[in-house]
Amino acid sequence: MKPRRPVTRTHDRAPKPPQPGPPVLVHIEKPIYGGSFLTRLDGKAIFVPLVLPGEQALVRIVEGKRGYATAEVEEIAAAAPERIAPRCPHFAVCGGCNYQHASYENQLVLKQAILRETLERAGVAPPEQIEVLAAEPWGYRNRIRLALDSNGEPGYRGRRSHTVVPITECPIAAPLLVAAAKELALLIRELLPALWPAEIALFCDRDETALLASIIAAQPVKVDLAKLCIAMKERVPALQGMELVAEDREGNQQTLAQWGNPSLVYRAADFDYRVDRGAFFQVNRWLVDALTDRVTQCRSGKLAWDLYAGVGLFAQQLAASFERVVAVEVALSSRAALMSNLSGTNAEPILASTLEFLKRKRTGTRPDLIVVDPPRTGLGPETVALLAAVEAPKIVYVSCDPATLARDLHGLIAAGYAIDAIALADLFPQTYHLETIVELSKR
Repeated sequence: MKPRRPVTRTHDRAPKPPQPGPPVLVHIEKPIYGGSFLTRLDGKAIFVPLVLPGEQALVRIVEGKRGYATAEVEEIAAAAPERIAPRCPHFAVCGGCNYQHASYENQLVLKQAILRETLERAGVAPPEQIEVLAAEPWGYRNRIRLALDSNGEPGYRGRRSHTVVPITECPIAAPLLVAAAKELALLIRELLPALWPAEIALFCDRDETALLASIIAAQPVKVDLAKLCIAMKERVPALQGMELVAEDREGNQQTLAQWGNPSLVYRAADFDYRVDRGAFFQVNRWLVDALTDRVTQCRSGKLAWDLYAGVGLFAQQLAASFERVVAVEVALSSRAALMSNLSGTNAEPILASTLEFLKRKRTGTRPDLIVVDPPRTGLGPETVALLAAVEAPKIVYVSCDPATLARDLHGLIAAGYAIDAIALADLFPQTYHLETIVELSKR
C-alpha cells in the first residue's frame, strides 16, 4: 500500500509575498515607526511612505516579503486636509526627512500615536496624557554629515538608495552648516582632489559662532590639511578646528591629521559645555534646554547617577542640586569633555560602560535618582535587571527609540516600577525620529 500523502490545509500554507505589479488604489490607515504608513491589500500589510492617514492613494508594490510588502506612491487620489507642500525642494528624493508633507501640528499627532501604540503593544500602559515638548521645526540641527558625489558636490543619501543626492539647501539644518558644507566641498575640489570620494561632518554651537569640521576618507591618504583649513577659515570665520580621518566599513576611524581646536564650547541650559569632535550631544539646538530642564529640574538629594552620560549634559545640571553625582560614560570621544565639564563640581566621572558599572555596584549608597540616556539599542534585559536591583526611588529614562524603550519599560515595571509621566520631546521635526522622557518611581 502506498503511504498516504500528507494533507495540506489552505490556511497552513505560507502566504505568497506580493509581487511588483500595476498600481492599486488603497486607503491609508495609520503611521508606522520608521516613516511609512500602513495600508492593507488582500489582508496583507503594505508600508507606504509619503502618504497620510485617511488618504486614498494609487500605489505600486516595489518589494514583497513573507509578512508584508513595501510600496511607492504613484498618485494621491484623495488628499488629507493635513497635507501641505514640502518646504525643501529635495524632499522625497533625499532620504533625510519623512514628514515634510504634513503640517507640523499633524506631525506631533502622528508621533504621539506611534509612541502610544508601541508602548501598548509591549504591554506598557502609557498615562492618559503624553506631554509634548516642541520648538521651531526648522533650522534646528547643529550637526550634519554629507557625502561628496562623483562631481565633488555635497549631498545626502537618497531615499531607498545609497546614491548621493546633491543639495542646494537643507531647511532643517543650521544655515551655517549648509554654507560651510558648500565651501568645504568646493575647496576640496580645488585644493585636495585626492580626497574624492569622501564625506564631511559639521557641528556648530547654538548661535552658529563656532564650527568644527571632519573630513572622512574611505582609506588613509596624505594631504596638506593646514592649507585647506586656512583657506576655509577665510571663507567661514566660525571654523575653529578640522580633522581628517579614515573610516572603514565597520565605522572604525583612524585620525590622519588635525588642525585648530578639537572642541567647541556649547551653551545649554545656562551652563557651558566642552564638546569634542565626534562626541555625542543633543542635535536640536532649539530644544536642548527644555529637554535638559525636564530631566533635571526639581530633583535633589544626596546621590544621583547619570548613566550613558556623554559629555555630562545632565550630570552638570544635577551637580547643582545633589550632594554627589556619578556620571558613567564609555565612549572615548566623550571622555575628555566629560572630565573637563565636571571638573570643579561635585560630580565624579566614571570611565566605564553602564553594564560594567552596574555589575560592580552591588553594594554601597543607593542613589536617590538614576538618569539613563542609552543609544537606540536601549538598555537590554541584563542592564534592566541590574538597574532594577539597585531599587533607586526615581528613574528618568531618556530614549531615542520607542521600541527598545517599550521593551525596557516592560522589564522595569515587572520589577516594581511605575510610570509617573511621559513626555515626547520632538528633537527631530520633519523626520520619524522621536525622543521620549519617562519618569518612574519605585512602588
